[in-house]
Amino acid sequence: MTEPQPGSPATRTETGAEAAPPYRRPESVLVVIYDAADEFLLIERCKPAGFWQSVTGSLEWGEMPDDAARREVIEETGIRDGVLTNLHWTQVYEIWPAFGRTYAPGITHNREHAFALRLAERVPVTLNPREHGRYEWLSGAEAVARASSSTNRTVIEHLRR
Repeated sequence: MTEPQPGSPATRTETGAEAAPPYRRPESVLVVIYDAADEFLLIERCKPAGFWQSVTGSLEWGEMPDDAARREVIEETGIRDGVLTNLHWTQVYEIWPAFGRTYAPGITHNREHAFALRLAERVPVTLNPREHGRYEWLSGAEAVARASSSTNRTVIEHLRR
């Protein structure tokens, strides 16, 4: 049996069972959530503290970006309402050292697919306490100033137009 390439999807073990992928896929989604009043939801990561972002998450091996966006919104906020739009916009960024340990050796960049989730009005937010400690609804200008990643700021600015 051949060995899987670093970071590749799961393979079968000698017993025929599926082995878990050894590394995170270097492809993710960014979902900017906002309401009809043009207020944006930002959530603060537990680690590193002070890192504010919209909903983000890695694609699972074999998963499509649209499916990952829906899954991540539910997992991170509990939100099931709203209109999810694939912006058909990808950005590539360098993986921060704090997040790099989960990727295969030599992987330094991530491809991020941008989405927008527009809500008619605010809905209850239920954070996953393992990932995020608090959330805030902010004006567009405040959200741009607070968002920790440049790709997040770029998508918020795009949606403010």
